[in-house]
Amino acid sequence: MEPLSRLLRPSSIAVIGGGAWCANVIAECRKIGFAGPVWPVHPTKTEVAGLRAYPTIADLPEAPDATFIGVNRAASIDTLRALAARGAGGAVCFASGFREAAAETGDGAELEAELVAAAGPMRIVGPNCYGFLNLLDGAALWPDQHGALRVDRGVALITQSSNIAINLTMQTRGLPIAYAVTAGNQAQTGMAEIAMALIEDERVTALGLHVEGIGDLAGFTAMAARAQVLGKPIVAVKAGASDQARVAAVSHTGSLAGSDAGADALFARLGIARVAGLAELLETLKILHVVGPLGSGDIASMSCSGGEAGLMADLGARAGLNYPPLTASQRDDLRAALGPKVALANPLDYHTYIWGDEAAITRAFSAMMAPHLAMGVVVLDFPRPDRCESAAWDLVVNAVEAARAATGRPMAIMASIPETMPEALAADMIARGIVPLAGMAEGLAAIAACAGISALRPNPAPLILPGPEPIAPRLLTEAEGKAMLSDHGVPVPRRELATTPDAAADAAARLGFPVVLKGLGHAHKTEAGAVALNLTSAEAVADAAARTGGSDFLIEEMVSGAVAEILVGVIRDPAHGFVLTLGAGGVLTEIMADTTSLLLPATAQDIADALDRLRIAPLLAGYRGKPPAHNAALVAAILAVQDCAIAHMGGLVELEINPLIATPDRVVAVDALIRLGERP
Repeated sequence: MEPLSRLLRPSSIAVIGGGAWCANVIAECRKIGFAGPVWPVHPTKTEVAGLRAYPTIADLPEAPDATFIGVNRAASIDTLRALAARGAGGAVCFASGFREAAAETGDGAELEAELVAAAGPMRIVGPNCYGFLNLLDGAALWPDQHGALRVDRGVALITQSSNIAINLTMQTRGLPIAYAVTAGNQAQTGMAEIAMALIEDERVTALGLHVEGIGDLAGFTAMAARAQVLGKPIVAVKAGASDQARVAAVSHTGSLAGSDAGADALFARLGIARVAGLAELLETLKILHVVGPLGSGDIASMSCSGGEAGLMADLGARAGLNYPPLTASQRDDLRAALGPKVALANPLDYHTYIWGDEAAITRAFSAMMAPHLAMGVVVLDFPRPDRCESAAWDLVVNAVEAARAATGRPMAIMASIPETMPEALAADMIARGIVPLAGMAEGLAAIAACAGISALRPNPAPLILPGPEPIAPRLLTEAEGKAMLSDHGVPVPRRELATTPDAAADAAARLGFPVVLKGLGHAHKTEAGAVALNLTSAEAVADAAARTGGSDFLIEEMVSGAVAEILVGVIRDPAHGFVLTLGAGGVLTEIMADTTSLLLPATAQDIADALDRLRIAPLLAGYRGKPPAHNAALVAAILAVQDCAIAHMGGLVELEINPLIATPDRVVAVDALIRLGERP
């Protein structure tokens, strides 16, 4: 296979087709300053966009490194075949109507397979994509306008949506973009391969992804591991929470986890920051480009307005950031810089007593920036350049730069709203080592994302890939499920089976009272009225069995002394692997929705950390003088659930224990739901 570098950093470009899109590729190559030859190819035109056109690919002076194919889907296949025969480096396939339109065309998938076959070892990006911009070397296989400029170093952007790529290039936030690549259908070359090629460029500082779906899970994992080695942080927007993982809708886990939880777990495992939207993506990339990941979420806020300080406090708390109280040393130095009238706090309203005094402002900012802080943020909204003067604001920027140099702490200037952070000033700040953040909410979310990268502990163990869907899955009875779990070391209650009310009463007497009686054959027994708890006599057991109906009963010891009830579930997520979900269990599982997810395999430390993230974690630790749960036994039981899932992964669709009762002395899986099929 041809190296992607030949396509992405070409010395020569061919443009196939004569329409407006192709003319624009040529125009964009001129505008960006592409230094090599651009060769239009058209069967009848002698000139395209002012350049000599060649009638066929065979007539080109030499094999092009990169080609933009701007013809229809059927002609694209023949064009790729000719390019491959000529020894071309790679191509962008612009045409649509392939796999993405299979439902409409009926032949889209077949044509896409032909397209890949025609390319052979030659690289293709797409189809159904706009191509790419290389702003470092000046190459634009791009059929539309864009807002990017040439840079010496910057971030790389990859998206599956061409329109989103255009929008991102139109940003006026000062972010230097090194590459913008659209992946389209990823018929041959996926996002992971593109990303791998981009992060190897030493001029790329960070990677931003807009992800709709991950087709090559193994490749994506390898790319993230390589980025860790290279020190290239990754931030992603994941769109389209799909129904793929909700195939297992029988369980609570299936309805709670879904593909979105799988994406969260995957990104956390790989050390990738996840943000909610495109504005946060751009702001996060700015921080990563200028200073890299932040050591923590401990920050300082400085503004000359109490209103701004209040907003920073509220929005920072919402983003999960922390404003540490001032130390005695900070207080002494701030008092010396600001005088007696200013209330000292973090966030700090430094008032306007020192406005216009660059030396005093520098002393105040330097005094605030203690070594334990991950970043200092100065709130500064610039006046409109078309109507106002900003010389006094320039002094504040100078003071921020001086404070950063004096203390060695990362510094940002944050505008309350994006409109008050002019692009030219933002670019100048980046050149001076200051992070220009446009908008409080997205800026603080970006700081939290960069702090979160450092908090993530990438798990180097290879993911367990889900493989093909099992054949003819069936729901095991609770007795079968518990036997399967017990075989792998999951603690379950002492139990017996019975087929009549009298036999159930006899079984209860052998187990010892109190007991629980369950009618088998229900996925959710409580909702079906098929569970009777705390039965203390044979008569009560027989009566409960008669009321429950049916002919199969499970009688178990009654587990008491619960500190907490835990949900433990595993679902097969085709997009992300096997998702292990932990959460608050029992009958209120879906109402509380207190869950966190990991991917298999998980370590004991992963599981312990995940339990600590739950809102019910204080119960497990011993709440208000109550005894704590046996947390070592809880982690061991969850690892045993994982062992069971891995042993049966070829046929496993879903596995759920709800609840796993945690007591001060032990843990017990008192309910189990498992759907298992045959390995294909």
